[in-house]
Amino acid sequence: ESLKSPSPLPWLDGVALRDLVLHETHAACVDARGDVYQWGNVSTQDNIATKPIRTLRGKNIKQLTINGDKLVALSQTGDIFVLSATNVQPVSSSRSFKFWDAGDVGGAAELKPRHALARGEKFVSVSIGEHHLLALTSAGRTFAHPLSHKANSHGQLGIRHLDFPTSGVSHTIDLVPDTVKDPYALSGPRGRAPSPRQVVPNVVEPKDLKGCNVLFEIPALNGIRISQIATGSRTSFARTSDGRVLGWGANEFGQIGLGESVSLSAITVPTEVVLWRDTGRGTRTTCTGIQAGGDLSMFTVERKDGSSIDIVDVLVCGNGQWGGLGNSMFSNAQSNPVRAKGVSGLLEYSEHTQNMQPIRPHMVSISPIGHVLVTLETLAGSTGVYGGRDLVVWGANYDYQLGTGKRGNTANAVTLHRPDGSRYLLQKVEATVKDLEGKVWKNKAEIEQTAVAGNKTSVVYWRIVL
Repeated sequence: ESLKSPSPLPWLDGVALRDLVLHETHAACVDARGDVYQWGNVSTQDNIATKPIRTLRGKNIKQLTINGDKLVALSQTGDIFVLSATNVQPVSSSRSFKFWDAGDVGGAAELKPRHALARGEKFVSVSIGEHHLLALTSAGRTFAHPLSHKANSHGQLGIRHLDFPTSGVSHTIDLVPDTVKDPYALSGPRGRAPSPRQVVPNVVEPKDLKGCNVLFEIPALNGIRISQIATGSRTSFARTSDGRVLGWGANEFGQIGLGESVSLSAITVPTEVVLWRDTGRGTRTTCTGIQAGGDLSMFTVERKDGSSIDIVDVLVCGNGQWGGLGNSMFSNAQSNPVRAKGVSGLLEYSEHTQNMQPIRPHMVSISPIGHVLVTLETLAGSTGVYGGRDLVVWGANYDYQLGTGKRGNTANAVTLHRPDGSRYLLQKVEATVKDLEGKVWKNKAEIEQTAVAGNKTSVVYWRIVL
């Protein structure tokens, strides 16, 4: 069954969450106390759980990220846990954590860095792809973890050699990208070299990674202070503290954004993404945000040309065959980032500054299959009353995931409206917040409505501003 327009979730009525993530058949959230709940196709008997099942308790979780079979949770203190996204078991009390095995039910793993972090340093952000994980520390260091033997198929891990101890013995595993193992993998018979390819020794097998609970620092980023990380299905991105972007991994749809002159299907080392190709001299372009999902990548950039008015653009690249580029075109390969129409270059008059100010994206969410939700940050009016944030959507819509009430992909940004014709304005308020057991967590907590794009689904929920 598909829901054609936004519908309320009874069990979330009056509830605010720290985080919520969606996939096609399963989902998870963090309640006000930092406990993790999961639902969907998640029970041990493969039944559908229509209400949340608490699967992690007492760890003060603040962020979740999910893929087809794993759920990664980050705590306020910087601890990272990996849980099964489908084979789960209710938890009634705190438990010790051992490495998660896909054959075990209800287990979890705590990931640790290969070498201890510096004093006071902790993990502050995590992002998960189809088979790999990135983690960022408070000192700007970037780490990676292989979630399966396919973690580095296109070089998205950023590391080729893994050295980790198991039962007191150190093991070194080579994770060779597919394009390195066989440079002619995507070529026809005429393009393949006549001599048989050499087999690279020590190619990782699935069993070799079982038991690896180690986070590895990415050598190429050592000494570069990173402010943000993002992952697509098979790509990785890092935004530096001075507003530059580095990308690596799969690039067959141009999703890294390196331009038409780069035709490689995989980028195996972090490479700078140039975001100022189409700007004039004297214009300074700085990236202020990166988002990725599936084979789409998005960069929020701020352009300064010396005038008093800044221009904020949203640039998109990758697979736009369902309209995910937002540029009025359906293209399955876009290697040069293009402006998403309807959310780029927007201005509004500010009573406070007495001039025009840019409208910036407040939050962006991209699904693994190509639909996009953008929440726009508008200024307060002359009375200082907050009006709300517009929700703009585009991309894949075969399952009504855009919430417009109509089926059909769109390559143009559409402002979401209610059935009565009024705009959906996402609010932020102060309220008394309860956990999912109905107990009061905090009075006068700041909460805001947040839009999340999942696999063929979308949701707007009340998020606690921590």
